[in-house]
Amino acid sequence: MEIAGYLASIIIGITLGLIGGGGSILTIPILVYLFKVNPDQATSYSLFIVGLTAMSGSYSHYKMGNLKLKSALYFALPSVISILIIREVIFPKIASTLFSVASYTVSKDFLIMIIFSVLMITAAFSMIRKNQPEIKSAQTNYLQLSLIGFLVGIVTGFLGAGGGFLIIPALLFFANLPMKQAVGTSLLIISINSAIGFAGDLYIGTPINYTFLLSVSAMAFIGMFIGSRLSTKIDGTKLKPLFGWFVLVMGFYIIAKEVLF
Repeated sequence: MEIAGYLASIIIGITLGLIGGGGSILTIPILVYLFKVNPDQATSYSLFIVGLTAMSGSYSHYKMGNLKLKSALYFALPSVISILIIREVIFPKIASTLFSVASYTVSKDFLIMIIFSVLMITAAFSMIRKNQPEIKSAQTNYLQLSLIGFLVGIVTGFLGAGGGFLIIPALLFFANLPMKQAVGTSLLIISINSAIGFAGDLYIGTPINYTFLLSVSAMAFIGMFIGSRLSTKIDGTKLKPLFGWFVLVMGFYIIAKEVLF
């Protein structure tokens, strides 16, 4: 299973490099089901792996001229605030066992995986549906961009998900960026959000296996290198529907596994 996990980790990087998101949607299931990591700890590990990989990808896109720093900062700064609130204040106070119904117990780990599966299904439908024509306005709406940044930070903080599937549409419609710049800027935002979230986990003393993290991240780096190179030759938007169907199946699989098995 570990070999399959390391091979699957390459796909994390490829998806981030090609479409600027989707990496964290794969990371949590890979950590939980292939590496047998506790879902609670997997959210921390996901922040490290996705953040480090996205940082590498954002540098590659910077060299290609696909980074818009101002838009990234207006998005990332509110995200940082909500991430810190969730990771430092709310998340540690959630009890391991939430409640019981008859003989069935709902745990914190169960809640994480169910919410994450719903997130996967939602993201999948957004990727499967046909792309709408880009709507350009005269000016960038920084207020709306910041508000969405705050909301994405909540997702990142609770689930360890970078939120690229939310970030890219926001950059397209509110920052008026073309697709390739939205992908590159999204990777920078993901790396900032993930770094802050992981730093918060270190502050509260979350146990970390760095040897394991670095080995998985190394495989994701390989995927990121492949994805970044392919992004110059392949239109990532054409790959989104295919990836969306894969994510949709994974989302329903997680629900079935958590509820029925």
